[in-house]
Amino acid sequence: MTTTTTSGLRRSPPGDAELSAASSVAQHIGDECLRDGPVGQVGLEIEAHCFDMADPMRRPSWDELTDVIDTVPELPGGSLITVEPGGAVELSGPPFDGTVAAIEAMSADRAVLHDAFARRSLGLVLLGADPLRPAKRVNPGARYGAMERFFEASDTGTAGAAMMTSTASVQVNVDAGPRDGWADRVRLAHALGPTMIAISANSPLLAGEFSGWRSTRQRVWSQLDSARCGPILGASGDDPADDWARYALKAPVMLVHTPDAVPVTEWVPFADWADGTTLLDGRRPTEADVDYHLTTLFPPVRPRGFLEIRYLDSVPDDVWPAIVFTLVTLLDDPAAAEIAAEATEPVATAWDRAARIGLGDQRLRESAVQCVRAAAERAPEGLVSAMESLVAQVEAGRCPADDFSDRVVDRGVAAAVSQLAKGLS
Repeated sequence: MTTTTTSGLRRSPPGDAELSAASSVAQHIGDECLRDGPVGQVGLEIEAHCFDMADPMRRPSWDELTDVIDTVPELPGGSLITVEPGGAVELSGPPFDGTVAAIEAMSADRAVLHDAFARRSLGLVLLGADPLRPAKRVNPGARYGAMERFFEASDTGTAGAAMMTSTASVQVNVDAGPRDGWADRVRLAHALGPTMIAISANSPLLAGEFSGWRSTRQRVWSQLDSARCGPILGASGDDPADDWARYALKAPVMLVHTPDAVPVTEWVPFADWADGTTLLDGRRPTEADVDYHLTTLFPPVRPRGFLEIRYLDSVPDDVWPAIVFTLVTLLDDPAAAEIAAEATEPVATAWDRAARIGLGDQRLRESAVQCVRAAAERAPEGLVSAMESLVAQVEAGRCPADDFSDRVVDRGVAAAVSQLAKGLS
């Protein structure tokens, strides 16, 4: 949900002149969406639900959260701390050279943040969806209030509220890579989606009830309009920049920055605003409007100069390093990428099946086993144990959602959440 840039490169300030046509918008988007260069940099973003250890049904207030954050010392890994609409706390790390450095930095920052919240009897729980509390916004930001009104007007108010206030993820940011490899790299990032969702699924409950899905987070996102949250690939996937421009022009305008965020409650594709078919705020869009519109699009793989991989559930601290290493290795190591491309081909579009059944689906399980084994063979010494555990879990057909479900069945959902908030096994 946050729009913090984790790439080392910064864009120049966008112009404020109105654009004359959709073709001008497409050109601007295509020119900015991917950066030509080598692979190797990795940035991580991790969201955690915040619970009161003594009363897990209570949602900590905005003032409580910001008061705790004010006590956090400078983080050793350089992460930024932000608060999601429902009070989930996110760490957004800078880019590092290599997965190991990114994992070590994020782990160090997670430890400092965890201790600061624990001193206030608050626990940061890594789950893909809030399993206990109903959706409720605590972040007073005008952008989030405007987003609520947009979702309500588009008849997706329930899913929109759940997405904003009840879901959490591990986001992996990687380089776009050399220009001549963009198409294959973006296709693979998408093809890996269902397999990695099945591996990382960790949200079997929402608002106190089992949903019937291993990744309820993915289910929630799929209930929003596909023009804003679906995959961006076109028919061939041969030109990612063109695909992204078409996607953005087709997507309805959510908010107009005037400079306050104002919701657009009618269905207005950005192309209609750009071509003057519909004027918003009495004008056509500027480059700044285009860039702001892109921050309101949430596909599972989003190009922002680099690639944001957005489809992983938030998973426990003993799991996410191995999942991150697996995903980055399958994208950045040429031999592993070949294995992944072949393994994921039969399930490359099985997004819903992955979220609902996960590794209970035989084809997804076969793909997952091949992928994690390929990554494990390339694990550095410090990640060997974590990768061995992930391989064993996948071979057994289990994901983190299964472990959490067992905990809930054994202890009840409130007790299970409370124990996780306290760091108890």
